[in-house]
Amino acid sequence: MAKPGNTGLYRIFKATGYSAMGLRSAWRHEAAFRQELMLMIILTPLAFWLGEGVTQTLLLLLVAWLVVIVEIMNSAIEAVVDRIGSEHHELSGRAKDLGSAAVMLSLGLTSVTWIAVIGQNLLGWW
Repeated sequence: MAKPGNTGLYRIFKATGYSAMGLRSAWRHEAAFRQELMLMIILTPLAFWLGEGVTQTLLLLLVAWLVVIVEIMNSAIEAVVDRIGSEHHELSGRAKDLGSAAVMLSLGLTSVTWIAVIGQNLLGWW
């Protein structure tokens, strides 16, 4: 059964507003988000220069922006855990560590992908 409330275009309008509030909150409260977003703003035009063809360009953009997406999810996990309480709990620590690990893995994937494309296209590897 669907939840009562906003439907149709008005629901999409409201959801867009909530998403914008989330982005503003991430910018205001999360230094890692600001740093990674600035890096992605630099990497985005580079993807169009480095990528040979649509597939490589989209791959570079996808992995680069994945870092920002995962960082936002990690920040959401941290906010929920912090909301529950400040006392140390094993599960709270595990949740935060898992979110951090997801960010680290996305950064690693981005690095490997960019190195591979640069290596192939600019350095003649493979």
